[in-house]
This record gives sequence, C-alpha cells and structure tokens, in this order.
Amino acid sequence: MSPAWIRRWSFIHKWTSLACTFFLLMICLTGLPLVFREEIEDWLDDDPPYAALPPDTPAASIDAMVAEGLRRYPAEIVASVFVDDEEPQVLVIMAPSWQAFTEQPFSRHYLKFDARTGELLKDAEPAGQRRIGFLQLMLSLHQDLFAGLPGELFLGTMGLLFVLALVSGVALYGPFMRRLAFGTVRTGRSSRLKWLDLHNLLGFVAVAWMLVAGLTGVINELSTPLFGLWQRTEVQAMLRSWERQPPPSAGEYTSPDAALRVAREALPRMRAVSLVYPGARFGTPYHYLIWAKGNTPLTSRLLSPVLVDARTGRLAAVVHMPWYLRALELSRPLHFGDYGGMPLKIIWGLLDLVTILVLGSGLYLWIGRRRTGEDRAETATGAASASE
Repeated sequence: MSPAWIRRWSFIHKWTSLACTFFLLMICLTGLPLVFREEIEDWLDDDPPYAALPPDTPAASIDAMVAEGLRRYPAEIVASVFVDDEEPQVLVIMAPSWQAFTEQPFSRHYLKFDARTGELLKDAEPAGQRRIGFLQLMLSLHQDLFAGLPGELFLGTMGLLFVLALVSGVALYGPFMRRLAFGTVRTGRSSRLKWLDLHNLLGFVAVAWMLVAGLTGVINELSTPLFGLWQRTEVQAMLRSWERQPPPSAGEYTSPDAALRVAREALPRMRAVSLVYPGARFGTPYHYLIWAKGNTPLTSRLLSPVLVDARTGRLAAVVHMPWYLRALELSRPLHFGDYGGMPLKIIWGLLDLVTILVLGSGLYLWIGRRRTGEDRAETATGAASASE
C-alpha cells in the first residue's frame, strides 16, 4: 500500500471513529444488559406467580380476557393481544384511542393474565405514570435515544460510520504491523504504544463480530421506514379490493379466539403469538393482523402475518413478507445473540466487552495524541515499511 493510500485510510479511520465512538460506547454499554434481557426481567419480576398446573392444561378464553379489559376501561380501545409462547401469560394492550397509541406511546398500558386460568395477574398503569425501568431505559437509549424515528436514523448513521471505521482499521492493520509478528504487543515501550498495539489486536480479532453487530444494528434502526414502505406498497395493493367497504366498528369485531384458530389452521406448523386489532399503524382498518412464528431456533425469529376479516372471521390472506423485512427479522437475533441459549449470550457479552475496550482505547489514543519522539519514530517506521 502506498503512503498516499495509508494517509487516506488513516484520515477515514480517524474521523469516522471520532464521530461515532461516544455513541458506540453508549450503544455497547446499553446493549450488554439487553443481551441478558430475559434473565434480568425474570430476576426483577415482582408480579404474582403463575398457577402451578400440569403442562397440558388447556388455555383460557382470550375473549374473556379482552372483555375484562374493556369492562375495566370501557372508553378505551384494545390495540393488541400478545400470547407468550415461553411463559403462560397473555397481555392485553390498551390505549385511549389509536391516535393516542401512535402519537402518545406513554398512554399505553396492559393487563397481564394467566394463560391457563384467565386470572388477572397485573393491571399495569400507563407507561407515562410508571417509573421507567432499568431495561426500558437501556432499550430506549440503545434504540432511539428517546427521540423516536430521528433518533433511530441518527444511531443508524453512527452504525454506518462504525462499519467504515472497522473497514479502514483492517486496511491499516496489515501495513503498520508488517515487520511485527501477528498479535505483538510492545509492552516494553511507552504506555501509548502498548495501548495502540492492544487496540489494533483486539479490533482485528473481533472485527468479524463487530461488523455483524454494526450492520445488523443499522438494519434494525431502519425498521420503522421499512415497515412503512411495506405498508405503502404491498399492503395497500392487497387492500384495494376492500377500499369500498366501511371498516368494522368495535361492536362488529368477531371473536379474537376464533381469529387465532383460523390463523393456526392456515399455518399449522407455526404458533400464533400476537393479534393486532384493526386500525393499527402497520395493520389494516378491516382485519385482525395475526403474527405467527415457527418452532425451531431459526424459524422462531421469522414471523409470518395472517389477515383475518375482523367482521366475518374468515381468512383473508397469508401474507408473504418481502425480502427486506425478512432481512430485518434475521438481523435481530444476530444483533443480540439471543437464539442460541445462554452459551451464545455469554459469547456475545464477552465480544461486547472487547468492543468497549477497543472503543475506549481508541478514545484514549486520540486524547493522548501528543506523542513522544519515540512514538513518532515508531509510526514513521511503520509507514515506511508499509510503502516498501
């Protein structure tokens, strides 16, 4: 590599790293507890315990759970129902209206039921009245900095700069370490030189994982515009035949239990885990939108939507997801490493710590950029050797 190219890559690496390091440190620090989110949630959970029942106990009526929610909050709407496939719980999510649900997310609240007995276990206050929990704080900082879509797009841009910093760092590692054995850390020289070698070594060792984490993070930050694109194109095209029909009123909705049965019959090898009511931002005015997922570690991260006519209860469509939403679905488990059990989570956590060390050492090297004459000589030697 010529000295001119080394200067170019050095310029790219320096300024992309400086632009994103602070935010990437924040993302890595908040992402670490999110890798173990399920375990932390179980540890912090103070809700009443589930009833001790045989594993084959049949599920209770979701219709009755929805009716209980509407009895308690007759002026509100049911937005969705979540049927947990890992714990025996059903969440009924409610809000004052669809407009409030979309524009005032802190107005949302939920009722938690035992899925086998139908017993109400928790009537949660609206999010705006609850003290924000530790995991919610971590997720909001990690996802959008409490800024919604602008925050998501900003962090996505920081992710792209991180990827560019990684690529330029790999391009620089070979030339500058040409006369040294791989993995050399010069501990006998200055402290800054030792940290430079550690920064380079750790970054090179973990670069594949950091690239995966960075790229999947960027894709995750695009979830809102990607779902919006799907809504404006394929969903709108699919709904053209319904446009002349009036949307059903709340009193005309068919049974959620019946709609879930229809979805299970349409996708017998999948599990229906969520039912979204008509009127949702990424749903339709006419249908229950039911999300089903598979039973294997991979297919359990791939969701398939089913549309059931909310007025008649008939199957309207089994929707095939576009490639960009499939890519989004696959990026989520790759980003958090939550598809291979605790061993994979531990590996993800350790690699996250390595990334924090790489970012922190890079920041230290920039702050201490006033190098000694010996350091300058070492850098000049590395650049000269790279150009030979």
